[in-house]
Amino acid sequence: MLPPALARQSWHTREVIVIVAPGQGSQTPGFLTPWLELPGAAEHLAAISDGVGIDLATHGTTSDADTIRDTKVAQPLIVAAGLLTLAPLLADGRREKVGGIAGHSVGEVTAAAGAGILSETDAVSFVRERGRAMADAAALEPTGMSAVLGGDEAALLERLAELGLQPANFNGGGQIVVAGALPALAELAENPVAGTRVIPLQVAGAFHTRYMQPSVAGLELFAAGLAKHDPTLPIWTNRDGSRIESGEHFVQLMVGQVSSPVRWDLVMESFAAAGVTGIIELAPAGALVGLAKRGLKGVPSVAVKTPDDLAAAFDLIDGK
Repeated sequence: MLPPALARQSWHTREVIVIVAPGQGSQTPGFLTPWLELPGAAEHLAAISDGVGIDLATHGTTSDADTIRDTKVAQPLIVAAGLLTLAPLLADGRREKVGGIAGHSVGEVTAAAGAGILSETDAVSFVRERGRAMADAAALEPTGMSAVLGGDEAALLERLAELGLQPANFNGGGQIVVAGALPALAELAENPVAGTRVIPLQVAGAFHTRYMQPSVAGLELFAAGLAKHDPTLPIWTNRDGSRIESGEHFVQLMVGQVSSPVRWDLVMESFAAAGVTGIIELAPAGALVGLAKRGLKGVPSVAVKTPDDLAAAFDLIDGK
């Protein structure tokens, strides 16, 4: 194994393919159905379901949109989908060819498992607690989130302060997700900042804002009991886009992330600085590849929505 300094230098002389794991809101009814046809996938999902105490096979195949929007269901479901996708992607010697991994919001739990920071069992148990804690915090008062596309960022932030809203995700490519009280979100949609478009999101609360602070202490306590390992793949944090070398530190940041903004814009800047040459998004894919097409123009990407997309992902990893 190369020393870290030499490893970093060598990145710029080879292909650097990163895997990205999406966050909440990417799930759609029935999206896991084709995945369960893969050999061993049904058993893999059953083990994850046992770990969270939720029938994820049913939720991923037959449950309706409202059911899988519930935070307690959505978060384990998204992480399960990511883990099912990672299994074939990192098999057959491809793990050694992958240049890194990162996750958006709850996708950081998937990334932590993929990088070896948490065992899959511990990652699943963490996301179970995360989903419960955030759902409980969201139930304290009615809140939501909206994506704001385009416009001037400074003008938007000024308007958010007037309305008592907060920026929750700086996604890059001209997209900021804002969060807070439902009447304030409605007011923003009715009277948007010049040059912006406001799109309500199908989530159950104001995640990554002060409204989630009640969930942090319990998650800190739970995370303290997990075994953490330093990452065996390069991994970047939502906090500020930096690469994290300590598994303990990454989990601390992952806990704090529930009540602080996701800086995906800075993650993409770090990808560019690291010389990333390709991006693969885990199921339920699409959102992060879309952001990359605007924020990392010209970098090839594959959205692995179904097993049919795996061949293109394998080719990207293998340099074909």
